[in-house]
Amino acid sequence: MDQRTLGRTDRTVSAIGLGTWQLGADWGEVSEEQALEVLAAAVDAGVTLLDTADVYGDGRSERILGRFLREHDGLTVATKMGRRVEQVPENYRLDHFREWTDRSRRNLGVEVLDLVQLHCPPSATIADDATWDALDTLVAEGAVAAYGVSVETCDQALAAIARPGCASVQIILNAFRLKPLDEVLPAAREAGVGILARVPLASGLLSGKYDESTTFAEDDHRHYNRDGSAFDVGETFAGVDYATGVEAAREFTALVREHGPEGATPAQVALAWCAQQEGVSTVIPGARSAEQARANAAAGELPALSPALFDGVRALYDARLREQVHTRW
Repeated sequence: MDQRTLGRTDRTVSAIGLGTWQLGADWGEVSEEQALEVLAAAVDAGVTLLDTADVYGDGRSERILGRFLREHDGLTVATKMGRRVEQVPENYRLDHFREWTDRSRRNLGVEVLDLVQLHCPPSATIADDATWDALDTLVAEGAVAAYGVSVETCDQALAAIARPGCASVQIILNAFRLKPLDEVLPAAREAGVGILARVPLASGLLSGKYDESTTFAEDDHRHYNRDGSAFDVGETFAGVDYATGVEAAREFTALVREHGPEGATPAQVALAWCAQQEGVSTVIPGARSAEQARANAAAGELPALSPALFDGVRALYDARLREQVHTRW
């Protein structure tokens, strides 16, 4: 699998990583043994970047990763902090950062966190010099090796990229969310900031496996957060309403059949589309089974996608999706 430098760090990571939200909560039940099987399958297939957060299952995802790390070396773990409290600027302060990183280090069983990211903080937090001073202090104290931010909007990403200590920005990027291509990725390339592309399959829509009759478990955010009542609606189906998303996914599948690499699935092409954008360090799809983890990793070995496919994605976005999502995030 293609390997890239992760932004302003000395770490090399795989083009396809693994997101582990689903190993903690909010995607239906996944047992610890299933979670370990997913991790093993991904790493065996060449994945070296694992993304988690202290809020996934209130630390369950981190603790499972910690158990896995005891027997596996050479991996980069990116965790996130800040969503176990109310999302207000006054909660983003050094004493809380120390408390949160200490908890994550215990959960993961490590002395130093490879990369800690603020977990979709308010815009005012990103704009505040004190936030970045506190993060610099964590590095100086040896709690973290590097830091970044996971964002909801492109404006937040651009503000973070302008900070000299910011190693990486995590942002929603997929064939249904093209806005980061306009300014965020060029700015990150110029500044040497890594990009972690999250929600790359639009919560599974781009797999082409869902239709109007598909149902999701009650504890799955694709069931309970479609209206954004639990957290930002952009995290669920990339902010696209479900009916529109299903129709757009059918068109994407047709594009893949006509212009994609032979034998590649729509999900693999969707991941490759993200990974092949200039400036993307790694793409972090989730997986709930070992088979899915292996299939996702294989997307990192696909040949260069055709210009016709890239053009088709842009046309699909402009015709069906731009009006819904472009001005919101």
